[in-house]
Amino acid sequence: MNTILLGKSSLRTSRLAYGCWRIADTEEQGRTVGRAAILAALEAGYTLFDHADIYCGGRAEKAFGDVLREVSGMRQRVFIATKCGIRLAGEPLPEAPVRYDFSAAHIVWSCEQSLRRLGIETIDLYQLHRPDWLMNPDEVAVAFNQLRQQGKVREFGVSNFRPSQVTALQRALAFPLLVNQVEISLANLSTFTDGTLDQCLAERMTPLAWSPLAGGLLADGARRLLPSQESYRVERIIVELDALARVRGSTRGTVAMAWLLKHPAGIVPIVGSTKPEKIREGANAPRVELTREEWYRLLEAARGERLP
Repeated sequence: MNTILLGKSSLRTSRLAYGCWRIADTEEQGRTVGRAAILAALEAGYTLFDHADIYCGGRAEKAFGDVLREVSGMRQRVFIATKCGIRLAGEPLPEAPVRYDFSAAHIVWSCEQSLRRLGIETIDLYQLHRPDWLMNPDEVAVAFNQLRQQGKVREFGVSNFRPSQVTALQRALAFPLLVNQVEISLANLSTFTDGTLDQCLAERMTPLAWSPLAGGLLADGARRLLPSQESYRVERIIVELDALARVRGSTRGTVAMAWLLKHPAGIVPIVGSTKPEKIREGANAPRVELTREEWYRLLEAARGERLP
């Protein structure tokens, strides 16, 4: 698979990432389905693996760590990203609500727990998961500096941040944030209009695209949509995707990801299927080079109206 530089760093990762959100709903699934998915992604050329401390209640990181120990030399071949900051209801007290926590103590503690579950000494990319309304950039900087100096994290990024939030945090840091992980797909064009992709271009941040197929709506159908995705209407988009897929001898999902890959910000789609055949199919997206005219045909279908 082709590679891409991550942000302003000299680090190269695969053109697509593999997302481990759903690889271990249970420990048994992690040992079977999750293991098969990870190995399929590795064999297909994915080197960037996306995690978060809350994915499958921590079982996703553990399942990945088990495969790391099993496969000789795998750690040297992969780039491990994980996230922190979401605290679930009932933790640590029963009355606690769902909340976000970017306190220095929680960031450091979360990182150490992820390192333990993954069974590694250093996380390659550590991200803040969802914006904490009480974020103090200077306090975050203290935690990031500590983790960097201790060798526990190589690079840092954010997820689901608005451009203004990225700017506020970046001003407190002496090193660049490499990525902003946000939802981007033909079914959700918000990053094209809210300044997110413009900022990524201007600051040379890499946009990591979660749910690039809109939870499967743009491929073979959705199985587990997020509440925010239930209102997506993709009928017009699918008609155009199918037409292009027939011309290219490809699939609609592959073409939908190729559409993202054409953007000059260097969008990295995160493939989230646990089916090995779908993981391998996704790896074909970098081979599909859409023309400008094809790209805009899909944009028009996604907008549901012609450009002015």
